[in-house]
Amino acid sequence: MVEMACRNCRQIFDIPKGIPHICPNCKLPTLTTEWSGLVVIIDVEDSVIAREIGATKPGRYAVRIGR
Repeated sequence: MVEMACRNCRQIFDIPKGIPHICPNCKLPTLTTEWSGLVVIIDVEDSVIAREIGATKPGRYAVRIGR
């Protein structure tokens, strides 16, 4: 498994090696291993950080994503 972050939604996923790099959330090929910082969002509705990063569902999110 490899931890990958989506360049579009910032959510972090554990992706098995050999699987195409398609975000399970966005359904786009935007996953990357070049990310840093980790934020865990539990309550999206009341979280200021969730609003700042555009999180729409609970989960792990990358703070910074490489290009």
